[in-house]
Amino acid sequence: MSSFFNILLAIVMISIVIIFHEFGHFLLAKLNGIEVVEFSLGMGPRLLSRKFGKTRYSLKLLPLGGSCQMLGEDEGNDEPGSFNSKTVWQRISVVFAGPFFNFILAFAFSAVIIGYLGIDRPYITAVNEDVAAQVDLQPGDVIRGFDRHRIDFGHEMSLYEQLDGVNEKQVELLIERDGKEVTVKYKPVHVQRYYLGIVYTAGEDLKEPMKLSDISRDGAAEAAGLKVGDIITGINGTAIASGEDFSKYVEEHPLDGSEVTLTYERDGRKESVKLKPNFSDTYALGVSYNVYAREKQSVWGVVKYSALEVKYWIKATVKSLVYMLRGKASTKDIGGPVRVVSEMSNVVEESYATDGAIYAILNLLNWAILLSANLGVMNLLPIPALDGGRLLFFIIEVIRGKKMDPDKEGFIHMIGFVLLMILMVFIFFNDIRNLIH
Repeated sequence: MSSFFNILLAIVMISIVIIFHEFGHFLLAKLNGIEVVEFSLGMGPRLLSRKFGKTRYSLKLLPLGGSCQMLGEDEGNDEPGSFNSKTVWQRISVVFAGPFFNFILAFAFSAVIIGYLGIDRPYITAVNEDVAAQVDLQPGDVIRGFDRHRIDFGHEMSLYEQLDGVNEKQVELLIERDGKEVTVKYKPVHVQRYYLGIVYTAGEDLKEPMKLSDISRDGAAEAAGLKVGDIITGINGTAIASGEDFSKYVEEHPLDGSEVTLTYERDGRKESVKLKPNFSDTYALGVSYNVYAREKQSVWGVVKYSALEVKYWIKATVKSLVYMLRGKASTKDIGGPVRVVSEMSNVVEESYATDGAIYAILNLLNWAILLSANLGVMNLLPIPALDGGRLLFFIIEVIRGKKMDPDKEGFIHMIGFVLLMILMVFIFFNDIRNLIH
């Protein structure tokens, strides 16, 4: 598949997520008798436009955006058929419909993926001997809770472990065995080691070529210029044909801080690079759990776990926001439309090359779930110019029993819009800088 086609697919998927959000506003506006002046996909000058009845439908130049412009929405106009002529609860329903439709779309795409692949049930695959000496944990036990989180998927457990880390004093797991749930508490495993800062994909049995699927931020691999997609073919003069070979080599020759030479293949060319491993002093769960194998579900199971998948993505979005607000993320971790299109394009290309068209589409849908849930959550934040900011004013109106001054409310939303545009410009240039890097 060509890069242009991959980018086009990514833009189309993002456009679907945005237009479905705006369709939520559009549908509830129509149901509440509000005149929609213009329904558009994109931002900027119109490329195509046609009017049906009282509504103009437009396709605009910049594809990453959209709008549903309602009569009197920003002018405080109370004429019949205008947004402001409706009751506060009708206005709330129209504004809330956008984010809610994003959650509906995320649910629908989750149902497609889970219906086809099943779920990655988070059962334990291996237990560290230090942990086994403390508590009765066995391979096959299903993790149902981790600290304060209810766990439904292996990838969910992985996210919480990554963002929250492991408490150095005590791990608390809720385990299901033979249909019964029990809470176990134990001391985590203290891990002191050197690492290269690479994550690789090599199949469940580690028999496939060692292809890098991620690069740790500020790690040795990033400093040496390694990139996602590179295939490791050797370490310190020893040939590496698979992830199993690499694991065996590191087990026999533990990293000790000494310089390591890696050979790798990129775009058909073989290269060599030297790395200085980083030292890590952390705490680990001491158990491995499933994030690969999938279990097929019944129709009811697909419905149930699709709803749980949407809940997971909503929680993941909120946790990621908190993570950034606490200063635990750098500008390298922040991505906007340009980076999203780039990442989605790469996922489509890699999935198509390794697994075929079906898995490329499923991975694209998985990205759409993430984007749709993110758009829904972000729009519900109580920030002026966003749906959440408008909902906040409506809640104040319900409490006060009368409308806010439309001029003051409009001014606040205008300030919010300007600040959002400044943030968008920053994110755009940050995306370009990260892509060049």
